[in-house]
This record gives sequence, structure tokens and C-alpha cells, in this order.
Amino acid sequence: MIPVQGYRGKRVAVLGLGRSGLSAARALRAGGADSVVWDDNEAARIRAQEAGFTPEDLARSGAMDGLAALIVSPGIAHLYPAPHRGVAAALEAGVPVDNDIGLFFRSLATAEWENFDKTPRVVAVTGSNGKSTTAALIHHVLCMAGRESQLAGNIGRGVLDIDPPGDGGVVVLELSSYQTDLARALTPDIAVFTNLSADHLDRHAGPGGYFAAKRRLFAEGGPDRAIIGVDEPEGRFLANQLSEGSGDDRVIRVASGHVQDRSGWLILARKGFLSEWRKGRQVASVDLRDIAGLPGVHNHQNACAAYAAARCLGISPKVIGQAFHDFAGLPHRSQPVGEKNGVRFINDSKATNAASAAKALSAFRNIRWICGGLEKEGGLDPVVPYLGNVAKAYVIGREAAGFALHLAAIPHEVCTTMTVAVDRAVAEACPGDVVLLAPAAASFDQYDNFEVRGMDFIAEVGRHVNA
Repeated sequence: MIPVQGYRGKRVAVLGLGRSGLSAARALRAGGADSVVWDDNEAARIRAQEAGFTPEDLARSGAMDGLAALIVSPGIAHLYPAPHRGVAAALEAGVPVDNDIGLFFRSLATAEWENFDKTPRVVAVTGSNGKSTTAALIHHVLCMAGRESQLAGNIGRGVLDIDPPGDGGVVVLELSSYQTDLARALTPDIAVFTNLSADHLDRHAGPGGYFAAKRRLFAEGGPDRAIIGVDEPEGRFLANQLSEGSGDDRVIRVASGHVQDRSGWLILARKGFLSEWRKGRQVASVDLRDIAGLPGVHNHQNACAAYAAARCLGISPKVIGQAFHDFAGLPHRSQPVGEKNGVRFINDSKATNAASAAKALSAFRNIRWICGGLEKEGGLDPVVPYLGNVAKAYVIGREAAGFALHLAAIPHEVCTTMTVAVDRAVAEACPGDVVLLAPAAASFDQYDNFEVRGMDFIAEVGRHVNA
């Protein structure tokens, strides 16, 4: 645990008692603060009571009196589309609002660090798609290289639940826009921006607010190294703002396809190969084509970002390449879950928006595509260029018929449930086909989260593969 510094003897409230909220409450208590907690969900309040906390409604009159800070969990709106009533009360009362990420950065360094030969480092990864795989891959490379590493944030453990890093230790964080938007302290040593596509627009009042939330990690964090995916305009803009010129190697650009300017530090993914360029010269390369845990161009881009971070931490290209080949991939992200009669089954339940689904569709051919769910703003335009890879779509979700209206250009079938979708895809699949779950939608109309949706797919596939 990372005990929170700066609040000893003070009263601090925690709003939202999921994984990060309870972690923050415990870390505040460990640092000597008096933790006040609340969640609108009764079951969450009961769990907090079992952990030794006394819930107090933070929206009641006078609840903000004497508070030093309000710590808000990521799932709770603090500005758009409207602040939670507890947050609104804090804003009205002038109580500082923060989150567990802000507490982490203000509390990580201790006096013990003065005795270390190497100061611990923090690598923070954000972006719309690929940040989980990128963060996990960085962590994997570090472990394979014999370096102390911990994975936390939006993946792995809560940031305040990790152990204090030792001499030369590295903490790898995956950070969502909800987390970067609110944190009052953001000071990573290395920051990674994978890409940007339409997502969470209601929480950020549109694409500008969404990009601004991601940009805070760089503009306010001031990392020593910034690794920026530049395939989209936002990435190119961010890299331009952070760089003093094309030769400024504090900014490492990650790209796929043609890049005209190679005078700086560039990591390029093309035709299945990763190449590292420094000052106009190629200095290293890694063959990514046969790495089972990193299928498709999108994962090759993730590999480039992870490679750049590992290079910043002093790991050699040879060691990084060896570690890539040992990477098994993450659950629910282009995850192979079975094969029978020449038909492969791939679980990409994490493809919760159209842009991430498009990347999955680009990675395979002859696809039996299981899609649908709670549709997000922005529509399905990103998948259109890859519909030629789809033999047929099988649409799930409570509003499957409405979702299917976007798929008029390809054969499709309204299935509603995962059971029916998998049964129909298996019945019609031919050797060489790929049955792919890449929903291009949120899961909350039928499932608690994308993990539960992915596990349902795996279970349905198992009925056929193991029959």
C-alpha cells in the first residue's frame, strides 16, 4: 500500500466505493487521515462498513464542513454531463476535489528514496485504444529483463494498493480519461499517448474535452519523455506542442505507414516489422509477424509504444524483441479462445467502440462478426473500410435490430443473445473463417462489463469446441 501523504489528522471524504474508492480510503487511513466514505449503492456501503468505515451521505446539508478534500472515483461524473450531487456540494463549498491518481503522485516519493542508487520511475499510458495492451506489454518486458515492475491503475491493482517501489523500481500505469481529467497531481517520468477516437464524449462534452483530458498527462505532467502515436491529427498536434523541433528526442513519435520526417526519434510499424529510427538512421528492428500475442496492425502499434518506453528505461532492442515473443496477450483483447474444424474463435470484447472494433476487423479475414450492444456516440463509420473482411455479422444486444440498421451493406442477422449468435456463426462458418467478438459497443445493456461479456462468449464457444 502507498500511504497517502499530506492529510494526517485531517478529514477527507471518498465518494464512490468500488476498487479505487476503497483503496483510496484505506491508503488515506494508513497515512493518518480520517476517512469519510459514501456510495449511492447500498451494497458498496455495506462492503465499506465491513472494511471498518462509516458511510456518511456527502450530499446532505453540512457534509462538506471541515473536509480537507473530496476524493472521487472514476465512474462518478465531476463536471459533464452534470456533477454528482456530492461533487456539486464540494465545488460549492470550495472543498478541493481530487482522485486516487492525484493522491498517488503526491504520495509516491518518500525520504527512503534518498538512499536508493536509482530513483523509481513511473510510466503512464493513456489513449482511446490499446492502452491496456501497451501498459501490460511494458510491464512484461520489464519483468523479462529482470527489472522490478508493478502494473496498476485502470489495469491490475489500484494505484494505492501497490507496494512502495524499491531501488530502481518501475510503476506502469494505465490511465483513462476519467482519471487524467481530475487528478490534481500528474508527474510521470515517461508518458505514452496511443491514439484518439470518439469515446466517452458525454463525460467530456465532446471530442475537444476528451482530448483535453488526455492532454493533461503531458501538458501538466511534464514527463521527461513523451511517446506519442501520430497516426491521428490529435497525436501530431500533441507531439508538435511538446517538441522544440524535429530533432528533439524528448518526444518519441510512434507511427504506421509512411513518415516523411525521420530526423528525430521514431518507432515505425510497417508490414509486420518494427523499426527504430534515430537522427535519420535505422538503428534497430523487430519482426512482429509471428508473435501470437500481438496480432494485427493495431497491436504492432501498441508494440511500438511499449518498445519506446522500454528503450527509455535502458532495455536493449534484443531483450525487448525476445520479451515480445513471450507475451501471451490480454484477456478480451484479440484473445484466441479456441479452434475447431479450421475455424478460429477470437474474443475482443474490449472493443467497446467502433474505432477499436475496426482495428480488430482489420486484423483478420473471412470474419463471422459478433457485434452489438449499447451503442456509443459517433456511429460505426470507423468500421466501414474493413467490412470487406466480414462474411456476415451476427448482432446481439437489447437494441440489436436498431444496431443492425448500420450494417445494411453486408449480410447480417439479428440474434439478440450471445448463445444464438455463436450458434448461428458456428453453423455457417467454413474452414479458414474467424468467429470474432468485437462488439463496437458497450456491454451494459446485457452485462455488468466487457469482461463478463467476453466470458459469456468463451463459454458459448466452449460448448462447440469441446463437444
